[in-house]
Amino acid sequence: MALAVQHKDSPRRSQQQPQALRRWEPFSELEQFNEQFERLIDRVWSPAGAGGAPPWIPLADIEETDDAWIVDLELPSVDRKDIDVELRENELVITGEVKERERKGVVRRRTRRTGEFEYRVTLPGQADEENIEANLHDGVLTVRVAKSDRARARRIEVKAA
Repeated sequence: MALAVQHKDSPRRSQQQPQALRRWEPFSELEQFNEQFERLIDRVWSPAGAGGAPPWIPLADIEETDDAWIVDLELPSVDRKDIDVELRENELVITGEVKERERKGVVRRRTRRTGEFEYRVTLPGQADEENIEANLHDGVLTVRVAKSDRARARRIEVKAA
């Protein structure tokens, strides 16, 4: 029979309990990481002294035609009364709010943004301030900003000398 001699500084092996095996769930860890990352980004980019999250920027497409600039913004579930469209010189500013809807059940996952949004774009030419239209249809805000006569491209005919 052999006796085990243990040094006074070494941990006692007989008193350590084996850890229970846990199932590894990589998608759960990835989701937790994503949520922590979003919170970090919100804190870093929030304006100093503001009480809430900073305004977010909706997805947009900008198209230029011969006579106008057309801006399409994705704003699902936004009421047209909650949107403001302004033209400041040649900068188009669209602001508003996506309100949290009332829910009856428990929210298990939330990835859609809520709160204030702000979209700004500087138009590359002079706009006709009297001819601006904004329409909201199926969650897409379409703003058509007509070009002023000075901003429109003119075709110049080349003549023979």
